[in-house]
Amino acid sequence: MPARCALVPPYILQAVARHADPEVRDAAIATLGLDRTFAVNRLLAGPPTRTAVAAPARLDRLLHDAEGEELLPGRVVRSEGDAPTGDAAVDEAYDGLGATWRLFDERFGRDSIDDAGLRLSGTVHFGHLYDNAYWDGEQMVFGDGDGQVFERFTVAVDVIGHELTHGVTGATADLEYRNQAGALNESMSDVFGSLVKQYALGQTADQADWLIGQGLLAPGVQGVALRSMKAPGTAYDDERLGGRDPQPGHLRDYVRTTGDNGGVHTNSGIPNRAFHLAAVGLGGHAWERAGVVWYDVLTGGDLPRTATFPQFARLTVASAERLLDAEAGRTVRAAWAEVGLVLP
Repeated sequence: MPARCALVPPYILQAVARHADPEVRDAAIATLGLDRTFAVNRLLAGPPTRTAVAAPARLDRLLHDAEGEELLPGRVVRSEGDAPTGDAAVDEAYDGLGATWRLFDERFGRDSIDDAGLRLSGTVHFGHLYDNAYWDGEQMVFGDGDGQVFERFTVAVDVIGHELTHGVTGATADLEYRNQAGALNESMSDVFGSLVKQYALGQTADQADWLIGQGLLAPGVQGVALRSMKAPGTAYDDERLGGRDPQPGHLRDYVRTTGDNGGVHTNSGIPNRAFHLAAVGLGGHAWERAGVVWYDVLTGGDLPRTATFPQFARLTVASAERLLDAEAGRTVRAAWAEVGLVLP
């Protein structure tokens, strides 16, 4: 799995560092520095080791407070079953971890992130004005944001679902974190992050907003979220974020770059839009139809680590035909065609 998966891509933080006021600029620079350090440290450490133990199939959460420091995990502040603390970040993280666990458990029969009862651990109030949230292979970490460009990173439940899904991907297909495989990795996290939100709200596919990180941008920032699965490229348009959202929604606009591991956060807009189209086309609750197909492909064992968009698309069509029916397969095929991937 990728050594570390952060929510806010480096090109946004670089833009914030160029265009925001001095305090926010310094926060963005510090965040970029921490992100690079963590990525290197995780690579040097290698994959985490776990002791094989019998774990009960039950929700188990543990929240810590870093108290503005950069040491993990921090002071324990809330355990499973404890009452709310009154600290918004602690309680939002606790609820978001639970919402993610419930989607995977109740709809996909998955016993936590690793399907073996892994405790869901998180740390809030990490660092000083830290402008990101990430899954490090062991736990979730949330910054408080700078207050001028980004709000606290616990505010959006789909953000928590997004990051924890990186753990699911790492435990299953383990998609390589670069180029098209990396964009698929990011897209899977957006897909299931959105489904976490939709499941918590009881929304059908046509009722959902399909935004990732709604509420994360501070007042005054021109935008509604970090990404839009329904309309990639429309989530924001603000100089402090680098101008207009660069995500493409069609294969003809695929971004070829050496930055951001080959544009993993940018080109994920293409499979994101395909999932949205498939979910709306199949109708009903997205976790019951399109979500079942995408989960089957992610966990089924046939998806290579270096998967391309066409390889992934073909597997989704075959899965829809097998798990649902021939008409569902045609709907999924049409969704991919709409984003420029016409399958033979």
